Amino acid sequence: MSLTLSEHRFTSWDGLSIFYRAWHPLKKADRAIVVFHRGHEHSGRWTHLVDTLAPAGFAVFAWDARGNGLSEGPRDDAPHFTAYTKDADAFVRHLSRTENIPIENMAVVGHSVGGAVAAAWAHDFAPKIRALVLGTPAFRIKLYFPFAVRCLRVALKLGLMKTVPSYVKARVLTHDPEEIRRYNKDPLISHSISTRILLDLFDTSARVIEDAAAIRIPTLLLVGQRDWVVEIGAERRFFQRLGSPVKKLEWLPHMFHDIFHETDRSIPLTMAREFIENSFTRQSPPLLLDADRRGATRDEYDRLSKPLPKISLRHWGYAGLRGALKSIGRLSQGIRLGWESGFNSGRTLEYVYRNTSQGLSVLGRAMDRLYLNGVGWRGIRVRGQQIERLIARALVESGKKGHPVHLVDIACGGGRYVLRALKEAKIPGATALLRDREPKNLEEARRLSQEWDIPGVAVEQADAFDEKSLARLAPPPRVAVVSGLYELFADNGPVLASLRGLAAAVPQNGYLVYTNQPWHPQLELIARVLCDWDGRPWIMRRRTQEEMDDLVRSVGFEKIDIDIDPWGIFTVSLAVRRWDLR
Repeated sequence: MSLTLSEHRFTSWDGLSIFYRAWHPLKKADRAIVVFHRGHEHSGRWTHLVDTLAPAGFAVFAWDARGNGLSEGPRDDAPHFTAYTKDADAFVRHLSRTENIPIENMAVVGHSVGGAVAAAWAHDFAPKIRALVLGTPAFRIKLYFPFAVRCLRVALKLGLMKTVPSYVKARVLTHDPEEIRRYNKDPLISHSISTRILLDLFDTSARVIEDAAAIRIPTLLLVGQRDWVVEIGAERRFFQRLGSPVKKLEWLPHMFHDIFHETDRSIPLTMAREFIENSFTRQSPPLLLDADRRGATRDEYDRLSKPLPKISLRHWGYAGLRGALKSIGRLSQGIRLGWESGFNSGRTLEYVYRNTSQGLSVLGRAMDRLYLNGVGWRGIRVRGQQIERLIARALVESGKKGHPVHLVDIACGGGRYVLRALKEAKIPGATALLRDREPKNLEEARRLSQEWDIPGVAVEQADAFDEKSLARLAPPPRVAVVSGLYELFADNGPVLASLRGLAAAVPQNGYLVYTNQPWHPQLELIARVLCDWDGRPWIMRRRTQEEMDDLVRSVGFEKIDIDIDPWGIFTVSLAVRRWDLR
């Protein structure tokens, strides 16, 4: 097979220039393989491998991850590990757009750290790719001294040891003398990693392994049985929990970590090629419209809905925490507000967005700061920034199309993020309708619109799940916003009714901005301790990103962009209405 090599660049989500190589067949390809290389390395390491990897008629694309090879960015560093998954999503969307290859016609191969990036991207962004091949994914890097991760966390907080030198030598990566020589002489290979990124890799991998059931992409896992670099047990746990109905684990006896540069590299490369080729003969799995009735997140929800045995230590531990928050916790303004209006209410979110600690006495304010610094609330504030960015993008794009720009938010809360986006976008003549069921939220939204001098804003009390009311929205909204709402309800029926109403109201090529919560590290604590706006236990059923995207897709919207916080808790997506399903 003859493939032609070319070199390119694309601009990622934060403006960074990422270098990549492309190998095209002689005839225009409509299928592609995207490769994420091993940590410390670069795309050039795959030049002599693509002919064996790619089935006939496939194009192959491989990047130099940010901070690696010929890409921009501090060497072996990033703002956080999520930056790599956001890069991966930007890369694949760039390839789909410029190469005219649907994402549904792509497969991804990730090696070592690249495998961890690919798995986290598959989990968090739910791309509709055909296949996922993970070669010795670095879910757990072996650090050969006791309490290594704990020590690194302490060192990072103290401003010490900002990078970790790599102990990995070529001789423990491969048995092939020629590949050892190439590795040692390659000037683009680095030999350290940012301590922050190493710890983020550890935390992200723990989350992805625990929630691997969310990944339904056909997956091949390739494991070197003499791997000195990563823990095989982590790879095994990931595979056991993987939600894909088509998954395969291949053990590679006598192979070190760098299986694709081993003496017998044709074996894993052929396995990958055949798995990818076969994946294009299978039908895509059905949409997850019934995940509220069966599946991993439903099972989790049912477990959290059952009281703990009164003889269990966890029962009394959560009871003690709840008692403390209901008594001394009321010194904190945020905690007191949570008990009064619900920890998931619009008033609580407005307080969290303001992020100003208040309370009775110095102790109350200190408790309030601890409360506001909780990982969930930090994620909420990041989500607010991401919502503003995508709303502003939708407003600007709508303005370019020459239509009157009208926005509706069907559950606005205090309306802060929408109003800020309207103010920043500065679209002449733009109007907005902010709806909510709570009069106090609407009063706050009206007050903010007046305080910030934003014209054309109306407020209206309404039910966000009333399909007929939404379908009759006038004028038709070019931008619809649903933030922090659907994730509060376990059943998909009301969510689908709401989405159908919006699909009927939003014109073709109009936009939908929607949020999701695919993960939360404190899900059980929230369910056992806190209350919702009705005073009942705040029990959430998580929706995987694939499930949320499928609900949106089922009514005629196509996701075109997505953002996520560094902890993987909240996502914000932008979709455009492509199909009229009425």
